Amino acid sequence: MTGKNHMTEVTQFILLGLTNDPGLQLPLFVTFLLIYTINLVGNLGMILLIVLDSHLYTPMYFFLGNLSLVDICYSSAVTPTVMAGLLLGDKVISYNACAAQMFFFGTFAIVENYLLASMAYDRYAAVCKPLHYTTTMTTGVCSHLIIGCYVCGFLSASIITGNTFSLIFCKSNVVHHFFCDVLAVMVLSCSEKHISELVLFYIVSFCIFFSLLIILVSYMFIFITILNMHSAAGHRKAISTCASHFTAVSIFYGTLIFVYIQPSSSHSVDTDKIASVFYTMVIPMLNPVIYSLRNKEVKIEFLRDWVEKSIEI
Repeated sequence: MTGKNHMTEVTQFILLGLTNDPGLQLPLFVTFLLIYTINLVGNLGMILLIVLDSHLYTPMYFFLGNLSLVDICYSSAVTPTVMAGLLLGDKVISYNACAAQMFFFGTFAIVENYLLASMAYDRYAAVCKPLHYTTTMTTGVCSHLIIGCYVCGFLSASIITGNTFSLIFCKSNVVHHFFCDVLAVMVLSCSEKHISELVLFYIVSFCIFFSLLIILVSYMFIFITILNMHSAAGHRKAISTCASHFTAVSIFYGTLIFVYIQPSSSHSVDTDKIASVFYTMVIPMLNPVIYSLRNKEVKIEFLRDWVEKSIEI
């Protein structure tokens, strides 16, 4: 890999960004700044609430706290660079910075992918085996699942990034995207890309479809259990338990399927960029909103803390 990189003539890349229209630069910057601020405040607030409130020391909120952390990290790998380009007009990114951005974004995006699968298993255990939930989702099991998510994300992103930057870049250095997306960078290589594309395809396919399989199987058993319940209160409790996670999963995978599963003939660079904005910036902002609005425990604990602080004042 090192020998090949010494042969490359490309030492930096130029990110075309979302638009070249000067009239849109400032409005887009303000919009992304607002989205990123809400993202940071919402996710950091969720993490602090979970860490500081002992009532939320449960497996579901342990996973949710990690989801908020991952949302901050993978959004931060992209959003500040985009905002700097819009505000300063500097669209140049160094070779190493591009590789770092691809690695960190890939790591945390894949971690989120596996986290959603782990959370689906947690919801399955809560709804389908409520009497054994505490013995099934022990601290050790939750910790191993979280560690497994991060290890898989790190290893997968390392292979993808190393696979991409082992190629020789001696053509154009203009990336038709607003960040160093693996496909947008790989297309610039003048090397034979067939093997690299296969490696990328198999890793991404395994990550997505393995997690989706766990999620679908978990929800299949959950829906069967709900259908077999005779109590209306039981129905409502089970649905409430899964509603937030199901909403987050639908948005996350729905966007990915829209970007990557549609026929290549119908692909549009502009459409893909808009969809990429959604899953790199908007989804991380939406997750804390979804969980805070749909989870009674979060609302109760937030209101309890607010009331206690008001009384102290």
